[in-house]
Amino acid sequence: MPLRVCIAGVTGTVGHALLAAVLAADDLVLSGAVARRAAGRDAGEAGGLGATGVTVTADLGAALAAPTDVLIDYTAPSVVKGHVFEAIGRGVAVVVGTSGLAAADYDEIDSRARDKGVGVVASGNFSLTAALLQHFALIATGHLDHWEVIDYARASKPDAPSGTGRELAEKLGAAKRPLAGHPVEATEGERDARGATIAGVQCHSLRLPGFASGVEVIFGREGERLSLRHDAIARGSPYVAGTLLAARRATSLTGLVRGLDTLLF
Repeated sequence: MPLRVCIAGVTGTVGHALLAAVLAADDLVLSGAVARRAAGRDAGEAGGLGATGVTVTADLGAALAAPTDVLIDYTAPSVVKGHVFEAIGRGVAVVVGTSGLAAADYDEIDSRARDKGVGVVASGNFSLTAALLQHFALIATGHLDHWEVIDYARASKPDAPSGTGRELAEKLGAAKRPLAGHPVEATEGERDARGATIAGVQCHSLRLPGFASGVEVIFGREGERLSLRHDAIARGSPYVAGTLLAARRATSLTGLVRGLDTLLF
C-alpha cells in the first residue's frame, strides 16, 4: 500500500518540488496539502502539475481529516510546532523541514511523540550532501579542538542561525565542546561581533542576495585550517531525496530523530 503523504507548505519552493516527486513515486500518494494562498484549489493545478484530486486547505486539521501516514512540513517557524503537535495528536508521523525551532522545542516534541508512539524526523537540512558535511565534521571533532560555524542564506530569511547552522552547532557541541581562545564573554568592543553561542559553539549568520543556503564549519589548528562547506545552489530540489527518505522511515520510528545524517549513518 502506498505511503499517504500530506505536504504543509505545498506551494513553497521545497513544497512544490516535493509535490512533483510524490506524484511521480510509485510508493507514495498525496493525501493532503496545506497552503493559505492556494486554499480551495487542486494541489496539482495550483503548482502547474495537473489535477491530483486533492484540494489545498488553509488548515492542517482539515488536511489531516483524510487518512494520512506522514506529514511533511515546510512552512514557517511561527506555525511548525503547532503543526507537529496536531499531527502527533492524530497518530501521524512527521518530517520537519521547517527551521526556527530550538533544542527545547525538540525536547518537547520528542516527549509528545514518545507518549503517542509516533515517529518524527527533523533536520535543519535534508540535503544529502549537507548530511555528509555533518558526518565529516563530527569525525573532525575527534581530532581538532577549535571550530566555529557560519551559515549563509538569502537576504529575506527571517531566522538566524539557520536550522542547518543550529543543528550543526548542537551536534558538534554535544560531541565535544570546542576550546576557547580569548573568552567570548570577555570580548572587548562589540560582543555581538563574535556571533551567537549555541551548545558552546560560535555561530555567525550571513544574509545576502545571491545565496540560496549554505553552511560552513571552520576548524583551526596552529599553522593550518580545515574548512568543510555545503552550498545549495537551487532552493528546492536539493532537499527532495532526503525528505522522502525520512518520510519513508518515519512511520517505523518512535520519538524524535534529529538530523538526516542520523538516518544515513
